[in-house]
Amino acid sequence: MTLTVSLLVLCAAFLHALWNAVMKGSGDRALATGLLAVGQTVFGLFLASFSARMSWEAVPWLIASIVIHWGYFYLLNVAYRLGDLSLIYPISRGLAPLLVALGAQFWVGEVLPLYAWIGILAISIGISILSYPVLRGALPVGGVIAAVGVGLIVASYTLVDGIGVRVSGDAIAYMSWVFIGNVTVAMYVFPGRMERLRALPVKTIAIGIIGGVISGVAYGLVLYAKTLAPLGLVSALRETSVIIAAMIGILWFGEGPRARRLVAAAIVAVGIVLIAGHG
Repeated sequence: MTLTVSLLVLCAAFLHALWNAVMKGSGDRALATGLLAVGQTVFGLFLASFSARMSWEAVPWLIASIVIHWGYFYLLNVAYRLGDLSLIYPISRGLAPLLVALGAQFWVGEVLPLYAWIGILAISIGISILSYPVLRGALPVGGVIAAVGVGLIVASYTLVDGIGVRVSGDAIAYMSWVFIGNVTVAMYVFPGRMERLRALPVKTIAIGIIGGVISGVAYGLVLYAKTLAPLGLVSALRETSVIIAAMIGILWFGEGPRARRLVAAAIVAVGIVLIAGHG
C-alpha cells in the first residue's frame, strides 16, 4: 500500500472516530442517528453533482449496502446505550480487519503476503487490548453481543462496498448513492419523534448534521481507497480509529485507564508500519 493511500485511510480513521464521539456524546441517540443520516444524504447529493452514472452491475451491491447499514446504525445505538465508547468501539471494530481480510481472500481472491497478515494481526491485537475490561464484566452481556454484531456488520458492508465501488465504473457515483440511500434512516427515525426534534437546540441539530457530513467524508475516503488497495489492508488501517476513539474517550468523556491504551497504540503503530509497507 502506498504512503498516499495509507495517509488517506488514516485521515478517514480520524474522522470516523470523531463522528462516533459525536454520536456517543448525544443525549438522544435516536435523533442523533437521524441527523447523521441527513448529513450523509447532504454529502451524497453534493457528490452526485460531480458524478456520472454508475454501472447497473453495482446496483445489487448498493442495495445490499444500504440494508446492511440499517443494521449497523440500529445495533450501534443499542451498543452505545449499554456501555462506554472506549469499550464498545474496540469490540465492534476489532473483529473487522481479520474478517475482511479472510473474506477478501476467499471471495475476491486477494492474497496478502505474510508481513501484511502480521500487520493486520498486530492491529487486531492492539484493539483487543482495549477490550480487556469486558472480560472482567465491565460491559453487560447484551452490550457485548450488540458490539460483536456491529463488528460482523462492519465486515459485511466493507466487503460489499469494496466490490460495489470496483464494479460501479464511477467511484464517486457509487459513493453518492450509498449516502443518499441513508435518507431512509432519517425517514424512519423522525416521523414519531418530531416533538423531540423541535425541542432540540439549533446548535445540537447542526452538530448532528455536521457529524453526518464528517462520517460521509470519512467513508468516502475509505471507499476510494478500496479501489486502490486490497480490502483487508484498507479495513485494518481504517480500524486504527479505535485508538483515536480511545483517546477521545479519555480526553472528552473522562474514561480510563491510560496505560493500556498507550500499549495498544504502540502495537497498532507496528501494524500500521507493516501494512503501509505493503505494495
